[in-house]
Amino acid sequence: MKTFLLTIGIMGLIMACDSKPKVIVADDTTAESQPSISNESATKLHKVVVEEILQTTKYTYLSVSENGEMTWIAVPKKEVEKGGTYYYRGGLKKTNFKSVEHDRVFETVYLVSDVSKDPDMVGFSGGSPHENPNMNNPADPNAKIEPPSGGITISELFSNRKKYEGQTVKVKGRCVKLNNMIMNRNWIHLQDGSMKDDNVDLTVTTTENISLGAIVAFEGKITLNKDFGAGYKYEIIMEDAQLLQ
Repeated sequence: MKTFLLTIGIMGLIMACDSKPKVIVADDTTAESQPSISNESATKLHKVVVEEILQTTKYTYLSVSENGEMTWIAVPKKEVEKGGTYYYRGGLKKTNFKSVEHDRVFETVYLVSDVSKDPDMVGFSGGSPHENPNMNNPADPNAKIEPPSGGITISELFSNRKKYEGQTVKVKGRCVKLNNMIMNRNWIHLQDGSMKDDNVDLTVTTTENISLGAIVAFEGKITLNKDFGAGYKYEIIMEDAQLLQ
């Protein structure tokens, strides 16, 4: 049974370069939900009006209208204006999705990375990292980011991975991809501009909540050849990371 549940939990992972999953679908840590039904197009832009807001500890549920049709979406917790017009891309469809905090089952809800009043500031789920603007430095989203005090660059980590295997290290980078609460953790993809291949990022698992495009520093344990089963494997990953202030 454990093997079956683990397989279901990682079916949303999509393989990419370096043999590591590049997209991890979102889920709700407080929800008891059915398996995912389908992914919408990651590049489709939705323009919606917020009709109702339900806040939970980590997530915000929004009842929105789009071209006269009503639907529910869920995003990492944020302040949203009722009656406001927002934009988002993509979304993971869930059916019979239960919010434990509200003791409510949503017949259909779409899990999305974020919503924004600016259509140019919403990321592409699973798209190129350069399609996700850096919220902290929009003028130069590809600028190199210096490591935190006592930390290392992502390039140093990848180049000397055996040296850091099993070690706790500090890194700093821009969140170029974000998917929340798969297997009770958030999956964050970081780039710091130090890699020659700008399509390569470091995957970090954490319970911290951050925004797509934010520049953040983490401290966590480095694991090599992490195998989640069903053919999904990370050559290098930072696990159980803590956000550095």
